[in-house]
Amino acid sequence: MVKNRLVAPFIKWVGGKRQIISSIKVLLPKNIRQYNYVEPFVGGGAVLFDLQPKKAIINDLNSELINVYSVVKDNLEDLIIDLKKHKNDADYFYQIRSLDRKENYAQLSEIEKASRIIYLNKTCYNGLYRVNNAGEFNAPFGRYINPNIVNEATLKAVHKYLNSIDISIMNIDYEIVLQDLDKNAFVYLDPPYHPISETSFTGYVQGGWNIYDQVRLRDACNKLNEKGIKFLQSNSATGFILELYKEYNIKIIKANRFINSNGEKRGAVDEVLIQNYE
Repeated sequence: MVKNRLVAPFIKWVGGKRQIISSIKVLLPKNIRQYNYVEPFVGGGAVLFDLQPKKAIINDLNSELINVYSVVKDNLEDLIIDLKKHKNDADYFYQIRSLDRKENYAQLSEIEKASRIIYLNKTCYNGLYRVNNAGEFNAPFGRYINPNIVNEATLKAVHKYLNSIDISIMNIDYEIVLQDLDKNAFVYLDPPYHPISETSFTGYVQGGWNIYDQVRLRDACNKLNEKGIKFLQSNSATGFILELYKEYNIKIIKANRFINSNGEKRGAVDEVLIQNYE
């Protein structure tokens, strides 16, 4: 299967991997597209869409995000029609944002929910998907002049790709995803990063992550290693993470991050790529 350059992330996700994809690809096993590609924290899907494997399992605990992937795969025409209804207007934005605070939110169709998430992602401040402790979307209006709410070319390319491969789209705990894999699987892990400061972003899903979640993930990686399953993980280059994975191969890379509310704190930061193979 020839790679399609139009297959690319169609939403912006915090910690997206587009800018460090070259560093990731250098460390991938040879013939990576022949593996059963497994991504338990798929986010915006930058690595998936760059590699375009023939067989994949993608998962995320964010049910709104996974619903978007499912709708793009199965109901793209209806999704595009609904996306075209949206307006780049502050009052309208807050009206749509507030829907998940209302009792009848569950009555919206999967298409309407997916359309809402894409719209909010394209028009909110800095394209930052963020929820509060109640799981409600809370990023403010972005005031962009002409946001690309309906990126038909990319959506159609992704739709075609997702329907051309053997793919499972899941919304469960990542440990369940990893349980029954065999040696033909390759796992790329892009979890919520361990914070480098007290104000670091962790609001992908309600509740965020803490050190116990990171230890649990390390234990899951140990189980993969014991089974002979190759994995590559990206994370922040904190002393805690370096100590946690000291038995594995670790490469420190530079990544530019632009989501800090303080502009002076944006810029190049150290991140790690952790692998259990040569």
